[in-house]
Amino acid sequence: MGSIRRLESWARALKVEVYALYLAYKDPRVSWYARVFAAVVVGYAFSPIDLIPDVIPVLGYLDDIILIPLGVALAIKMIPRHVLAECREKARDARDRPVNIVAAVVIAIVWIALAVLAVRIVARAF
Repeated sequence: MGSIRRLESWARALKVEVYALYLAYKDPRVSWYARVFAAVVVGYAFSPIDLIPDVIPVLGYLDDIILIPLGVALAIKMIPRHVLAECREKARDARDRPVNIVAAVVIAIVWIALAVLAVRIVARAF
């Protein structure tokens, strides 16, 4: 029971960190490359579509468990500490969080392209 509470606490903290990155990516004091990377991480984290669908056993949650925290950790290292501290404070106080439709569309296009490619490969094989 204690491990479930720790996991829930970790997930809530990760959500705050992702939203803090969202706020930081809009801040002009952050370098352009850190802003781009943070935007990609935030877009993927807030996207309703995953690169690996959750319905695939084990692998489906791999991106949520590994890719997002890794991306958040790398983005945090790129952002100045004082900017990140301000953004974390704002993120803790925030009520509504955005959903990135553009990221969802991009990921959907990637999945469609991969499906088309798979169908072509299978069609050539037979």
